[in-house]
Amino acid sequence: MAETLPLQIVADELARVRANCPLVHVLTNEVVQEITANVLLAAGAAPAMIVAEEEVGAFAAISGALLINVGTLYPARLAAMRQAVAAARRAAVPWTLDPVAVGVLAYRSQACKELLADAPAAIRGNASEILALAGFAGSGRGVDSTAGSEAAVAAAQQLAQATGAIVAVTGATDFITDGKRTWATPWGDPIMTRVVGTGCALSALVAAFTAQAPNRLDAVAAACAVAALCGQRAAAISHGPGSFKAAFLDALYLLEPASLLEEAA
Repeated sequence: MAETLPLQIVADELARVRANCPLVHVLTNEVVQEITANVLLAAGAAPAMIVAEEEVGAFAAISGALLINVGTLYPARLAAMRQAVAAARRAAVPWTLDPVAVGVLAYRSQACKELLADAPAAIRGNASEILALAGFAGSGRGVDSTAGSEAAVAAAQQLAQATGAIVAVTGATDFITDGKRTWATPWGDPIMTRVVGTGCALSALVAAFTAQAPNRLDAVAAACAVAALCGQRAAAISHGPGSFKAAFLDALYLLEPASLLEEAA
């Protein structure tokens, strides 16, 4: 049974990230780099997109967190990702996996299943991706899920237990689990699915929140909650996807722990 994440936890985790301003090494898909960087900056983290094989290992080792997103995967990028993950592990830097379109295409599916052996701190995906990564039949349509997030909760719990990662399955309601306890973040707005990169940017936010996190389950759940709450606020004042994107970045920038505590009171 999933419990709704208390806003007190969201406020505490947001304050921690803002105080630390973690450096997040982002190896993400080429479509979403701009929104990903801006989301991290607005939330209080520091993004860097270092991609050359000659540099990724050294940079991953000095970062606060690493994101691996396989959206636009090809052999050279995969080689760089593997080097970054290996360096992050040696330096005890937490890394997050976003298994974009796993279960739909064999190359990326195999790559992500191999990366699971490298102990990700967190995994963030839609229901179809999490189902496929956990070994169930994939049901995705490209990067989109054809299953609701609630349909993948059991798979997320199984995947968390098998890998030791915190697993977030996102959708209308996000479910975040360590395999034993599961948080739900029932916020957000459907318009978030109409802006390219909101899910990928969320994965970067998850990575940022894992940096120096005393409780990774709470940290990952708080990252999901921050994005969802800001999406909900932005949707209320926007007129479509274009104005939503700007309003979403503003909402992230303006969100304060104190305002969340007032809502929780």
